[in-house]
Parts: sequence; C-alpha cells; structure tokens
Amino acid sequence: MGNNRRTFLKQISLAGLGLTGASKLIAESQASDPYRRNRKQVFNMHGYAAPPLETVRIGLVGIGSRGSGMTRRLAGVEGVEIKAMCDTVPERVHETIEAISGFPQHDPDIYTDGPEDWKRMCERDDLDMIYIATPWRLHGEQCIFAMEHDKHVYVEIPAATSIEQCWELVETSERTRKHCALMSASGHSGLNAVTLNMARKGFLGDLVHAEGNYVHDRVSNPNRWTRDEHGWFGYRPWRLDENVARDGNLYPQHGLTPLSQMLKLNYGDQMDYLVSVSSDDFTMAPLMEKLAEEDDYFEPYVGKKFRGNMNVTVIRTKKGRTIMLQHDISTPRPGSRFQLISGTKGIAQHAPAPARFATEDGGWLDESEFNQLVEEYTPEMTRRFDELVQQSEDREREQLRGYARVDAIDWRLIDCLRNGLPLEMDVYDAALWSAITPLTEWSVANRSNSVSVPDFTAGNWKTNEYGLDVTLGRGGGTTRLL
Repeated sequence: MGNNRRTFLKQISLAGLGLTGASKLIAESQASDPYRRNRKQVFNMHGYAAPPLETVRIGLVGIGSRGSGMTRRLAGVEGVEIKAMCDTVPERVHETIEAISGFPQHDPDIYTDGPEDWKRMCERDDLDMIYIATPWRLHGEQCIFAMEHDKHVYVEIPAATSIEQCWELVETSERTRKHCALMSASGHSGLNAVTLNMARKGFLGDLVHAEGNYVHDRVSNPNRWTRDEHGWFGYRPWRLDENVARDGNLYPQHGLTPLSQMLKLNYGDQMDYLVSVSSDDFTMAPLMEKLAEEDDYFEPYVGKKFRGNMNVTVIRTKKGRTIMLQHDISTPRPGSRFQLISGTKGIAQHAPAPARFATEDGGWLDESEFNQLVEEYTPEMTRRFDELVQQSEDREREQLRGYARVDAIDWRLIDCLRNGLPLEMDVYDAALWSAITPLTEWSVANRSNSVSVPDFTAGNWKTNEYGLDVTLGRGGGTTRLL
C-alpha cells in the first residue's frame, strides 16, 4: 500500500471530521488518483462460495435493540446455533437468552467482562460467524479481528468509518477468504425484490437515475431522550456523539443498497464520483438546550455544532447513471428509504406512498395494472421466503417490531452458507456502501467539491457476474424457518 495513497486516505478521514486545513493537500492527492492504483486482487471474494456449513455456529457482540432483535431472528432459522453472546451490560444478554428459550438448541456462553471481552469470544475455534451490532466506531476493528480469527462476519451499518478501514476490510477478506456481509435494507424481498426483477428483465429499459433516502424522524419523540438506570436512551448516547462535529450523509445504506443492486454496482457498473451538500442544523442544537434544562447529562452538548438536518448527495457512475441520496433524521418528515428508479421505458416509485409504476408521462398505471405487474415480477426468492414464513411454527414473530421479525436477508445469508453458495452481499459491497459517509463529509467540508469514489473491486466490476440471485437460479432456498 503506497505512502501516497495512505496520506490521502488519512487526510480524507480527517477532513470528514471537520479538519479542513489540509484541503489543498487532499485536492493534490486526489488529482494524482492515488487510491485508484493498479491494485492486484489477492482473491476475488465476489462469487466466492465458502465450504458449506451444515450448522452455522454464531457469536453475537452488541445485544442492544438491534442485537437482541437479530438474536431472535437468527434463533428461528434452521441450521443456526447461537453459541456465544457478548455485551457490556449483562442484563441485556440474560433478557435476550430468555427471549429465545423456546428454541432449546441454543445454549450460548456469555461474555460480559468489559469492553474488550468480544475479542475473547472471537478467539474461540468453535464459531463460524460473528454478528456485530456495536457502536459504529467499533465495527471496522471488530470485522477485521473476526476475519483474522477465521470467522465470517455479518455487521450492522456501517462496516467501517473511514476509507482506509474500508480498504482494510477488503484486503483482510481477500487474504483470509472470510466473508464480510453488511446488514442493510436490500432487494431480497417485498416490492424492492419486484422492482429489482423488473429492472433486470428490462421492463424499465436502460436505467438512468435512482433515488434513495434515510428519512426517519428520530428526534421529535420525547421518549427517545428519557434515560434509563444505565444512562441509556432511545436515540443512543453513542449515536448522539456521532452527530457532533460531523456533516455528511451519516447513514446512506438503507436507501443505497437496493438501488445499487438494481444498478448492478460492483458487477456491471461502478460509482465514479460524488458531490454532497448539507443544510444547517435547525433542530438538534435547540433540542440540547431544552434537554439540558431538565437533565444535566445533556449540558456538554449545549453550544455544540451538529450535522445539518438535510444532506443531499449526488453520485455519477462509470456508465453515466445518476443517484441521489438524502439523509434527514431530525425534522418531522414521513419516513422513506428506497425512493425510485427510472429508465428509458418506465419508472418505479416507492415513496411517497402508494408505490406506483409508469411507462409514459401521461400518468401512473392504475391499481389493477400495478397488481398485475407485481404478480408477474415477484421473483422466486420472495415467493419461497413467503412460503417458509407461512409454514413456520413461530408465526407470532411476524407481528413483532421489525428488529425481531425474521427477514429474507438473514434467512438467505444462512441459506447460502449452509448450501455452499456465494454470498449475495459481499465485502466489496460493504466497503463501497460504507465509504459514502467519509466521502460526503469531505465534500461538504470543501464547499461541495466532487470527490472520486474508490473502486474496491480493482476493476473486476467490469466482469463480475450479478450478485443478488432473486431467481434462486444458483440453488438454495432449502433452509427452513422454525
């Protein structure tokens, strides 16, 4: 890894944190394109099928709302054994173990001996995969450590927080031949899967433009700011810290992932460059002042500079397509993630509701035509997963909140590992989608100048086969839900 590239990547991470004094050096480094060197791939993890695992033995680190929900989801998938759980708050682990007591095959060991105990769990030789749901700043280190210790990784958003760390993920995965999959909204099920299938089969024509959001008001509800006996509150203490002295798209993946799969990014097209702009903050700073009047905990946040309420990022791909991403979690807008995708023959728009399709500028297709297209383009993976849900003995989980409800992406991950199939969201996806945040931070800090997007595939996006196999043409679909 060349020093020139290391210098640029270090500086872009610093710039993303607001340290913009090095802007000239960054611009000079970018102009020489140091992170687009002729990188020799150690091994192409895209399309790699690891040896099949009859039982996927899992250790989980971070048993908060996400981690406890994922434990319940994975516990009800055939061929999964929950063998270890780690968190700094023992009560969370014990409560989650009680929640999965109806599945007697799980008897996990507990790791609660301080903030470094996750390493001891990863060092075990009887685990196949580590699931990570800790604060963002820990994800990259934990992913790399787990892969270095012969474990596949399933990680919540983001997989890394700097460009350098994204490269380390890629290089570690290639060297160890261990998968690193990002948990994100995707095209595995629902209307996302229908639209993905429509795009692949040419219904929309040549794809031109796509839009994705993370618009989700996490601020207005006062219950999110009430602290429990551990000092924990719904907005998350660590997540509040992530919003201080940073400005960019801090959480792009839920909107970006499905449209990336539709546009075949990393296997048919690739991001080229992006520009990003943020509004000022009009809500977070005043909220801290109000909260501090009632709770001294929030006093250190008074007078701090918070990220802008709205961030808009535009990305251009190598094949001339455009992507618009929005991030806003602090104004009272109705929530949305995947927004729309349009091509030369039509458009699919999921938000604002109701979802709609159109094939001309004269208006949207009516409800009957919409339903006919959904039936025609619902792919085999979605049909198979829906069948398995109906056959499951634990149907009541479908009524639970989303974090605890089994999802097609979790099921298919285990299904691929058990059947010896390539994962459909690999380390190159994890790196690309995670890199957006530090890149947008640099752009915002530098008057929305454009910044190039690294090609983590080392040019193999030109020849890689498509990733997400919604047709089940490569096999699988055999793993049951219990």
